[in-house]
Amino acid sequence: MENSSQESHLRSENSVTHESPYPLYAMAVCGQRIAVGSFIEDYTNRVDVVSFEPESLSIKTHPSLSFDHPYPPTKLMFDPNSSSRKSSSNRHLLASSGDFLRLWDVGDSSIEPVAVLNNSKSSEFCAPLTSFDWNEIEPKRIGTCSIDTTCTIWDIEKGVVETQLIAHDKEVYDICWGEARVFASVSADGSVRIFDLRDKEHSTIIYESPQPDTPLLRLAWNKQDLRYMATILMDSNKVVILDIRSPTLPVAELERHRACVNAIAWAPQSRRHICSVGDDSQAFIWELPLPPVAGPNGIDPMSMYSAGSEINQLQWSPAQPDWLAIAFSNKMQLLKV
Repeated sequence: MENSSQESHLRSENSVTHESPYPLYAMAVCGQRIAVGSFIEDYTNRVDVVSFEPESLSIKTHPSLSFDHPYPPTKLMFDPNSSSRKSSSNRHLLASSGDFLRLWDVGDSSIEPVAVLNNSKSSEFCAPLTSFDWNEIEPKRIGTCSIDTTCTIWDIEKGVVETQLIAHDKEVYDICWGEARVFASVSADGSVRIFDLRDKEHSTIIYESPQPDTPLLRLAWNKQDLRYMATILMDSNKVVILDIRSPTLPVAELERHRACVNAIAWAPQSRRHICSVGDDSQAFIWELPLPPVAGPNGIDPMSMYSAGSEINQLQWSPAQPDWLAIAFSNKMQLLKV
């Protein structure tokens, strides 16, 4: 991406595109491996694992690394231990959310189901899972969130629920870990809440939507500086930057998108950079001042990219920080940043 105050379009050597037979939404990046999930309004969906070849700037498909997935996966994520490795030939554990939390063993030439985890104590069915996050510090732990207002913390090594909390008053749309025992979530009730597993009876409300009950859809915790979070509101063109030391008021609002923002991701190796994508077909990378205080005219993105249609999803890989993955229509595109 070019640093520019005008819209800049990537040159061909700065992007690599994978076309799928179906619309794409969920993505996970692990070194040179990328899992992409279909978004088909039907029971039968697909997850394909492809590999990125940086030397030839190409994406290779592997017919044997593809499997049916019940309903569209709401999120895909590789085991964070393996995500830091650059090799594409190791075995990896892949998690997916949707009707259940599912674990898959991804090998060199096959994918095998490992577990189907149901967080309901009273039913063979699980309330739909909107998202999940894998604990990087203690990778045996995954937190899921659901439309039934709960967050569930799993010990995936034992396949058991470690704890389940009624986290919000309405559907919970996203969850992310900060420290080993601390996570945060956002909800249709319009709040960002932080939970500590050492004190399950209490939560801290960090932010609430300025218009009551405007849902918060996504949450990203800055892993390079845990003081800062970012969230997005439903049908809003803003990215809201929060400092957990000063709750309630955002420290900055990024407002250059011309349509609603769909996904956000902090740079894996920089505390000052965040990317946002939206229905305006734009991907923006922002460089925040520290502390992130907006001037009278707001903050402009440092670089921009225009895709062919609304961008639904975004991933920024720790092992490949020079490359961003975005999903729009039936395409997954890697952008050199």
